Amino acid sequence: MSDHRSESSRPARVPEPADPPGTAGARTPEPVPAGVQMSKQSGTPGAAVPEPPKVPAYARQPHPRQPPSPWGPAGRQPSSDLMKIRPAAPGVIPAATLWSVLATALLGALLLGDGIGLNLFLVAVPAALAAYFAAQAAGRRLRPWTAVWAVGGLSLLAVPALRDAGWPVFLAVVSAVAVGSLALHGSRGWLGIFLGSLGLLTSVAGSLGWGAHGVRDRMADSRGRWGVAFRSTVAAVVLLIVFGALFASADAAFADVLGSLIPDVSLGEGPWRLFLGVIGLVGALAAAYTAAAPVRWDALTVPPGPARGRLEWALPLIVLNLLFAGFLAIQLTVLLGGYDKVMAETRLSYAQYAREGFWQLLWATVLTLLVIALALRWAPRGGARDRTLVRSVLGTLCLLTLVVVASALRRLDLYVDAYGLTRLRISVAAVELWLGVVLLLIMAAGVFGAKMLPRGVAVSAAVGVLAFGLASPDGLIAEQNVQRYRDDHSIDIQYLRGLSADAVPALDTLPEPLRSCALDEIQRTLRGSDAPWYATSWGEARARDILGDWDPGARVRNCQELGSGDQGNERGGDGTGGPGGDDSYDPYDPY
Repeated sequence: MSDHRSESSRPARVPEPADPPGTAGARTPEPVPAGVQMSKQSGTPGAAVPEPPKVPAYARQPHPRQPPSPWGPAGRQPSSDLMKIRPAAPGVIPAATLWSVLATALLGALLLGDGIGLNLFLVAVPAALAAYFAAQAAGRRLRPWTAVWAVGGLSLLAVPALRDAGWPVFLAVVSAVAVGSLALHGSRGWLGIFLGSLGLLTSVAGSLGWGAHGVRDRMADSRGRWGVAFRSTVAAVVLLIVFGALFASADAAFADVLGSLIPDVSLGEGPWRLFLGVIGLVGALAAAYTAAAPVRWDALTVPPGPARGRLEWALPLIVLNLLFAGFLAIQLTVLLGGYDKVMAETRLSYAQYAREGFWQLLWATVLTLLVIALALRWAPRGGARDRTLVRSVLGTLCLLTLVVVASALRRLDLYVDAYGLTRLRISVAAVELWLGVVLLLIMAAGVFGAKMLPRGVAVSAAVGVLAFGLASPDGLIAEQNVQRYRDDHSIDIQYLRGLSADAVPALDTLPEPLRSCALDEIQRTLRGSDAPWYATSWGEARARDILGDWDPGARVRNCQELGSGDQGNERGGDGTGGPGGDDSYDPYDPY
């Protein structure tokens, strides 16, 4: 074996005396490595080798311990939940991911500056591919639930492409980001579903360094290949610009087609377009980084609370169930009896009775879900009898709450019959329906197990948002109010004027001058918009086809007078508060 001695362990070289006679050719003892005790060699006078300095005990340990932190408790290293969820560092960013991120940034800069429509889907596709390539390089497999979240997120982006109304579009875009984040993390539990939908924010900082290192390493290792790709891209762009400009100047029809296909980017929009490109770049990088190294949110768990005794736990809930049952018995008696029964039992008008209780029942439904969550946390867990008790009490509460949901929706139906459908009313009706679905899922979890409950609730929310957007709420509002006008000549034309282009097919069926007054603002908006095809929704395109170059002209001069009299008003008419009544103040609906 070779002797690997460090220079520092060797003793200083000193001049050696000449060999005494008779010792010529004697072998000089080899130095011994540090840490080995040395002594005088017997029988060899003057041949003593000095012992090296002794190594301290702590230095001879194979793995010396780090000194404890002066800020923590003595003898114990501080523990943190962050260590449980922190992902392993991802490998080198794949080239396919880099190209997909670049495509996302370019499409974002070119397409998103003109509005939101199909372009949002076109920008999301390369971002999804960037995440797919990064996950594949990291060894992650495509699981069924990951595919469900990914398809759901992209499907939600169909709402901006189909609907012109901004409020369902905003809800769909936010939901698409949340569902896409769940696809990247693959969470299962309650905390994982909730925090995983926000998890992209935790990857922004790390993704920037990850992408920069990947670009730098590739530029250093393969300068020739990247240079060829860059020069080829520049040459293709220059040729397209030069010959495209020549052909456009030679033929007006080709110029129109080319102008509708290529984004119109002016110099003044440069900063705004650059900002959108940076947003696309950062978002795609964060998605790819998360796909390669997702945060393990499911490692964070909320331990169940201390189990309570059967009587202590069940008595409050049984009392609550009895209260629900008594309330619902009276509700069903009144609501199923119709308007005459309402007047006889409550001495309230039809509309007043419908209005005064709906919001209270909505909050009662929400609070009941909170009560169920807390009850499950402290439920007795002794055995089969305890499980039967929990299922019976909470199942009864869920069933009674479903009847409350039905009662609230019935009140909303009376409410809409009296005042008409508005954006707020259709929104809270959708929320109430979703709460009913959540209650059904909880009841199913009590029978089949709660393993799939967090994912089921998240899926139901995403499906509800998608269905709400595809149903065209502005179109439903217009259709219901137009039908009310046909039935009893009651309509709030001032409210309908503020709807989006999705309402045009229904409003176009009104007689004049109501039609002109309802469509005047929408037509002005359509005429003032020059958004390209990729930033125009199908609802807006359909409205353009219906209205064409129509000009309302002088028929809109007296629109302010079309809110009362024979034309009616959404808020009332004759002072009874019922259909055609004069209850013009609605404190629950600012819309």
